[in-house]
Amino acid sequence: MITRDSIETAYSFLHQKRNVYIHSSLDWQRDDIEYAIANYVDDMSPELLNTISGGRADFLKDHQRFAEDITNAVELLENML
Repeated sequence: MITRDSIETAYSFLHQKRNVYIHSSLDWQRDDIEYAIANYVDDMSPELLNTISGGRADFLKDHQRFAEDITNAVELLENML
């Protein structure tokens, strides 16, 4: 079961990191955010992760798709609230 608390926590963290990521022009800062999110995802509720990722194993871990993934994750989590 996905709890409201887990949705709120994930939304808050990802929303904050996405806002910094999309406005950053510093490669090292964007890399740090990608690393932090990848670590967060490893500890996220598996059910919640599966729901927002559509079952994709590399969701929020693929450098090439990261900006798209984090934007989609924030939108999905916001709709779940």
